[in-house]
Amino acid sequence: MKFRSLLSLGLIFFTSLLLTISCSPSPQTSPNPTTSVTTTPIRMGFSAWPGWLPWQVSQEEKIFAANKVNVDLKWFDGYLDSINALTANQLDANTQTLNDTISSVAAGADQVIVLVNDNSTGNDKIIVREGIQTIADLKGKKIAAEEGTVDHFLLLLGLKKAGLTQADISFQPLQTGAAAAAFVAGKVDAVGVFAPFTTKALQRPGSKELFSSKEFPGAIPDHLVVSRKALTEKPQQVQALVDSWFATLDFINKNKEKAYEIMAKRAGVTAKEYQEYEAGTKIFTLAENLQAFSPGTSMTSLTYAAQEISKFLTESGLVKKAPDLSKIFDDRFVKAYAEKSKKS
Repeated sequence: MKFRSLLSLGLIFFTSLLLTISCSPSPQTSPNPTTSVTTTPIRMGFSAWPGWLPWQVSQEEKIFAANKVNVDLKWFDGYLDSINALTANQLDANTQTLNDTISSVAAGADQVIVLVNDNSTGNDKIIVREGIQTIADLKGKKIAAEEGTVDHFLLLLGLKKAGLTQADISFQPLQTGAAAAAFVAGKVDAVGVFAPFTTKALQRPGSKELFSSKEFPGAIPDHLVVSRKALTEKPQQVQALVDSWFATLDFINKNKEKAYEIMAKRAGVTAKEYQEYEAGTKIFTLAENLQAFSPGTSMTSLTYAAQEISKFLTESGLVKKAPDLSKIFDDRFVKAYAEKSKKS
């Protein structure tokens, strides 16, 4: 979502030094040893997805500082780059989907999900040209998406529902922005993209949404993910990030117009366009976070969802071997925030 991808990680460690990172201004490390703000920064990445853009509000409204944490917040134009950076220990934390995290762990990374930001409920879409009416009509068509992304994953889910596989289409692997542009230019018949690139893709005359993540509830959850190293060495900063997230949601609820302007600017769209994405992203409350981390037998439970997604990724060949999912979730930070909230 998002440059949100399921990625192939085979060359990550060899390419990480070549990453091009566009960084947002970050709080300065305080030279004053008596300051109440943690002086050691925690390095966190985020990218273009409506469920992650509230972190820009956290920074601009000094919510991180209010929670006594120094955050080196880095903006990535390419979501895949942010995942590579976390895997290469250039970040302590990153915003990622469950799919991507499972893929990273399957490739050998040691990453932990500590917070649910949201579920995609329509902002990941398969958009088609005029004349395509059903998923079955995709057979033999040229379809573009960023290979390994959650929108590639969404495409495979839709094809499977219709009894098709990727072998039944002409898959065109393109970076998300390029995929949207190729579709608008008439070079492909359909495209898998996420907001805000959905807005671009739908500019093609006669184009329409064929299906979206709304049809697959719980399949694309988005998270705050930290490395095991950061979890061990910087637990207080991780807790402060989680605390800052919920404080940011409170700020947004009370200052929607200002918050929308901040997030829309970061996304490169108008405030009106940004508000149109709201229905397609279900931001999780504290109660919904606690429920998601609990065991269950449906996609509303992260442990169940992880097992189902891992199975699908393996069967689809997007990962070679199912990873060990026993240590991929850590709910103590959300629970600690919940306890503090009860006392306040």
